Amino acid sequence: MEIKPGPLLSNIDNPADLKKLSKEQMHQVCDELRQYIIDVVSVHGGHFAASLGVVELSVALHYVYNTPYDQLVWDVGHQAYGHKILTGRRDNFSSNRKYKGFSGFPNRSESEYDTFGVGHSSTSISAALGMAMAAKYKGEKDRKSIAVIGDGAMTAGLAFEAMNHAGVADSDVLIILNDNCMSIDPNVGALKEYLTDITTSPTYNKIKEDVWNMLGKLPTGTNLSRKVAHKITEGVKGIVSSKANLFEALKLRYFGPIDGHNISKLIDTLQDLKNIPGPKILHIVTVKGKGYSLAEKDQTKWHAPGLFDKVTGEIQKKAFNISQPPKYQDVFGHSIIELAEANSKILAITPAMPSGSSLKYMMEKMPDRAFDVGICEQHAVTLSAGLATQGMRVFCNIYSSFMQRAYDMVIHDVAIQNLPVVFCLDRSGLVGEDGPTHHGCYDIAYMRCIPNMIVSAPMNEKELRNLMYTAQLESTTSPFVIRYPRGEGVMPEWKTPFEAISIGKGRKLKDGQDVAILSFGHPGNFAAAAIRDVKADGINPAHYDMRFVKPLDEVLLHEVFSKFNKIITVEDGTVVGGFGSAILEFMNEHGYKADVKIMGIPDRLVEHGTPKQLYDEIGLDANAIAAALRQMTKDKVLVSTTFQ
Repeated sequence: MEIKPGPLLSNIDNPADLKKLSKEQMHQVCDELRQYIIDVVSVHGGHFAASLGVVELSVALHYVYNTPYDQLVWDVGHQAYGHKILTGRRDNFSSNRKYKGFSGFPNRSESEYDTFGVGHSSTSISAALGMAMAAKYKGEKDRKSIAVIGDGAMTAGLAFEAMNHAGVADSDVLIILNDNCMSIDPNVGALKEYLTDITTSPTYNKIKEDVWNMLGKLPTGTNLSRKVAHKITEGVKGIVSSKANLFEALKLRYFGPIDGHNISKLIDTLQDLKNIPGPKILHIVTVKGKGYSLAEKDQTKWHAPGLFDKVTGEIQKKAFNISQPPKYQDVFGHSIIELAEANSKILAITPAMPSGSSLKYMMEKMPDRAFDVGICEQHAVTLSAGLATQGMRVFCNIYSSFMQRAYDMVIHDVAIQNLPVVFCLDRSGLVGEDGPTHHGCYDIAYMRCIPNMIVSAPMNEKELRNLMYTAQLESTTSPFVIRYPRGEGVMPEWKTPFEAISIGKGRKLKDGQDVAILSFGHPGNFAAAAIRDVKADGINPAHYDMRFVKPLDEVLLHEVFSKFNKIITVEDGTVVGGFGSAILEFMNEHGYKADVKIMGIPDRLVEHGTPKQLYDEIGLDANAIAAALRQMTKDKVLVSTTFQ
């Protein structure tokens, strides 16, 4: 199905083409760009509401600034679809997030207009400040650096650290605060309330409007304009007292708030700000999902809805199947409520992912025991540690790739003090279309090297429930990692009774001959499928689900290495320092000799695509494991064939 852009958009191959149009035509460009995003995403999928909310901003930035010479950094790149379409990627935009297609996020290797790779939040101000400082150092006085950051991303410590430095760095950087009260879920915290105060203050807005009208009458590009603008804005801050003091206290010139959907106002404002040197912040107010009424009303649902009918708004869903396994996330979300009902010490924390992690169910049912702390992974970990010192059993649910941002807190605040925080690492392994910024490749390696840490992974829903149950027992006195993938498990009848698991104890799933498979976590199901596949070849592998990479089940491993000299390890983590490495370390320590093949995520970046496509690409699906079994037992297969 060919999706055609509107008449103006169809002739915009880059920002130079955009600049050929009049300011009055920008209204039509915005309408066509918004409709094109709706048309493409409804048919091909992807993030949705975030980019609709910044259509006018995307157009205004490329209309006013000299990109890519002027450097534009988009925070959390799922809002950058309009930017991509305007910068030479319109005709192939339907490949967005597809295997071998465009990335769903800005990517430096994809376009010179993508000045900084982004996927996680709150990096834009630091990156743009670095660019501004480099421009100043190189004498590029006409070069501008702009960071676009959402109010949800502004809660992260990194954003505050960057603003703190920007205020004294004396570099020409513009921070655009896109204020829509949303990240994926509604924003939380005092900053949200502070920004609401600014945007709803009648006094401030009246004075602000008068100031901007006055500035519009001053000649731009002159010292007089700059001096007057400075005095007027300082006066406004004094009159309205506390309303803008947060940013002014950080020595950032504050402008706004203004309507982020008024394209004429945005263009005028950005043109004025180009002539005001130094660090400054422009506060714009937008609506996530703007222009698609259903997305405006339910912004969480329409963050990334999948395929949908753009006319009726009906989202395509899989046909209901009573025998369909649930998502691991939902098993976690419902199981923690069961555990919390039986154990009053259980609390739960997530940094801005209540819907994605399914902690939303507990937040609805037990609002005094489950908390969204905003995009603050470091705070989430240390908050959990503080709660644990008071006897609480805290389940800290963070995506595997996001936990990387809190690594020091895991070591310093949890592991060194040996506090029994339960880290539920969602989205482990290859997550699919979000690509390398979101793949959970490294947590096995980065967690198993930490003293006092227990590191586990369930092979199915029953095992997830039992690991959660084990982690909250009083007898469990150390930090406890439970890692599990995104999406469906394998057990339709998943609500099994809780059972305690001996920490560091694996299980033999199948006895066998010639070769043993040691699996860790969900990929054990790939191994089980491979074993069924090679049965017709006369190959009979043993299969062990290790459950724990730390501590390892040494009793079970002694049994394996005493019986087998051909071993395959299977994991959905990096092969460097991961589960397979732990097995090699055990083999070396105890003097065993064996042919060990490690199957996992290779030591390279894996791009985006469906999980099935990616596991096939890296050789970690059932077919690849079956091929490895055939290769390791090829002598036996040849002998068997000869005797036939």
